[in-house]
Amino acid sequence: MLVSRSDRGVFARWWFTVDRPLLSAVLLLMAIGVLISMAASPPVAERIGLNTFHFFKFQLAFLLPAVVLLISVSLLEPRQARRAAFLMLGLSFALMVAALFWGPEIKGAHRWINFGPIGLQPSELAKPSFVVIAAWFLAEHTKRPDMPGDVIAYMIFAIFVGLLIVQPDFGQTALVVLTFGTMLLIYGIPWILVLGLAGLCASGVMAAYALVPHVTSRIDRFLNPDKGDTFQVDTATAAFHNGGLLGTGPGGGQAKQILPDAHTDFTFAVVGEEFGLIACIGLMLLFAFVVMRILQRAKIEPDPFPALALSGLGIVFGLQAVINMGVNVSLLPAKGMTLPLISYGGSSLIGVAFAMGMVLAFSRRQPHFSWHQPAVTA
Repeated sequence: MLVSRSDRGVFARWWFTVDRPLLSAVLLLMAIGVLISMAASPPVAERIGLNTFHFFKFQLAFLLPAVVLLISVSLLEPRQARRAAFLMLGLSFALMVAALFWGPEIKGAHRWINFGPIGLQPSELAKPSFVVIAAWFLAEHTKRPDMPGDVIAYMIFAIFVGLLIVQPDFGQTALVVLTFGTMLLIYGIPWILVLGLAGLCASGVMAAYALVPHVTSRIDRFLNPDKGDTFQVDTATAAFHNGGLLGTGPGGGQAKQILPDAHTDFTFAVVGEEFGLIACIGLMLLFAFVVMRILQRAKIEPDPFPALALSGLGIVFGLQAVINMGVNVSLLPAKGMTLPLISYGGSSLIGVAFAMGMVLAFSRRQPHFSWHQPAVTA
């Protein structure tokens, strides 16, 4: 469909102001995720007695709502996007509290809330919403020093981290802490506070190691593989070796036949085995393009709120991808974190679609703004 520049409709204005290369990259990642789900999930479904394409059908069912959400959010003006983030954050926090009391216990954690046959992980929607709201409060404090926006951002951060810890979900906690810490560095807090935050994080890791058995087990197995079961990590490593440069070909991989989480946490290993090192590098470059495109847009954004929001959204997206890939190649201890837009998971897909919709909304060219205008510094 051709759109004329003389057209002043909502879609026409969106089409000529949205970052189309970034939009194309995100949609391509979504498409790749569906293809990888079709390759990786059938053996897992068969092992647990489900229909062969159970996970693939669910992923496909979530794809259309995710694309609609992505486009719908990207149509919003920055002020509307901020309001949507406020509503989503409040709803997500309420659902995270509800999950603690009424959600099912899965692997010792209460992270999900069920709506009929559909399970939702509210923290996936809370992550991008928190980034946007924290960015707004920090930016408002920059514009109006009399407003305690930084204090409010710290309070929301503490609530979010507290909810994640009591679930418990230490992987997401680490991701949120790293993202918020990086946002604070961009925001420009004193180094003494940075060191204090780093010390607090280190204390939290040590406390989790000492008090939470499964955290202790994962770190011990990472530092000393002989001390426990490292089946999934060892199988993932073997998958990369088996795949070589060009892979075994679609359907030719063996790791997915025995990996319990081949469709979620270890999808990258399936890609490495069936499509090879070249495909893995291509996928990493695509993730890098998305992150660098977002950060480049943040760098040239004159308004501190969109600049900080874009930075945070790009960082949380990139960090999650790096953590997942790091676990797959044995560079990090297992964390139970999906590869954004690639791994199976409806909540993750919807959450990342919401985040990327926010990115596209904040990065749309405004009438007062030139793409090549340098950033305005305080």
